[in-house]
Amino acid sequence: MSFSELFKLSGLLGRFSPDGKCLASCVQYRLVVRDASTLQILQLYTCLDQIQYIEWSSDSLFILCAMYKRGVVQVWSLEQPDWHCKIDEGSAGLVASCWSPDGRHILNTTEFHVSVNSSVLFSLFSLSLMNLGSLAGIAFTKDGRYMAVAERRDCKDFVSIFVCSDWQLLRHFDTETQDLFGIEWAPNGCVLAAWDTCLEYKILLYSLDGRLLSTYRAYEWSLGIKSIAWSPSSQFLAIGSYDEKVRILNHVTWKKITEFEHPATVASSKTIVYKEVEKSPSVETERLSFPPTRALASSLFSTQSKYDVSQVPVSLQHIKPVTDRANPKMGIGMLAFSPDNCFLATKNDNIPNAVWIWDIQKLKLFVVLEQLCAVQSFQWDPRQPRLAVCTGNSKVYLWSPAGCVSVQVPMEGKAAAGTSQAIISFLFPKYFSTCKSVRALSCKWLGCFLGAL
Repeated sequence: MSFSELFKLSGLLGRFSPDGKCLASCVQYRLVVRDASTLQILQLYTCLDQIQYIEWSSDSLFILCAMYKRGVVQVWSLEQPDWHCKIDEGSAGLVASCWSPDGRHILNTTEFHVSVNSSVLFSLFSLSLMNLGSLAGIAFTKDGRYMAVAERRDCKDFVSIFVCSDWQLLRHFDTETQDLFGIEWAPNGCVLAAWDTCLEYKILLYSLDGRLLSTYRAYEWSLGIKSIAWSPSSQFLAIGSYDEKVRILNHVTWKKITEFEHPATVASSKTIVYKEVEKSPSVETERLSFPPTRALASSLFSTQSKYDVSQVPVSLQHIKPVTDRANPKMGIGMLAFSPDNCFLATKNDNIPNAVWIWDIQKLKLFVVLEQLCAVQSFQWDPRQPRLAVCTGNSKVYLWSPAGCVSVQVPMEGKAAAGTSQAIISFLFPKYFSTCKSVRALSCKWLGCFLGAL
């Protein structure tokens, strides 16, 4: 595995274009667009202030740059470098911004979460929705045909469904929730999941026309849902909760078919436990010199890691959460299905150093990855059952059914820490599956934008 030279980057703002041909990165108020195959600079744009968020349009022709402090969004064109668009929210402020699926509309959430404006780039059009929670309350179907918006009016929760082609209201209905927390479409776009605040375990499933299909409640009088994930086939809905369990619902009856527990001790002989171990590299005495070369000095103080297969039973590091504070670090904080629907990866925040991988076909625990540091993020390869895990250090860990590997990413200075999200985003871009070249580049240029400022 080879790596490019290091490039400067601000705020981990680096994104592949959806077609995989370009890389966009930010350095303070500058937006740099590079060719993904050669890393040569294609365009250099200057924004009004420091960039805090960037996003490509779905057709890779435009780039959105949000400057929340100024309440301004600037849009740049790759085909016409001299053209640009500026959206100023003025005194309303700006807290979030994103593209619509067609790549021609921008949705802005203003200060105090009071409205969302849909601005068409090439015509004057505006859609305003009052009392929206945030962009987390907006969900598009995978095909981009429909948009669901969570609203709160007169102390009641509502969901509005719009047709994205003309932004006409299709359905508007109230939800049986105390304080609606989130919404998410099934990948096939036929079912919308809406779940309540963590103070109450309640998830509701609605059809496209607003009919309530089912309501599921696992228990009462305790902290409830923390995370959910649809399987790519839309056949299963995984619900992670604060009781350290994942419950799997089926798409026929919307009843629970199984639940996965996350105990601190792995005892099953059919479960493989990979444990990360560190070792210092050995240096031959005849290579020692004084003063040591830069490469030799770096190797003397660097550590390498690998995975060992542990014999069960294995006791995992378990932390006791502080229950008298808001948002306690407990329960299932992350979960994700593999693209082939065969595996489910989960993380129990009570056991922060472990990733649990479940076999969905057998509905059993398959693998546990025990890391030396707390897991910060993980993400599946969109093309095959391969999981990337990051713990905030200078390594990225890859798991597949064939085994585990630890990859050292060359970094300098402060770049060796706090880069987990950047590594994940470059290794498996959001639109990875649309371009074969990105697949090779993800490994070749893994560290291209992890340079220190």
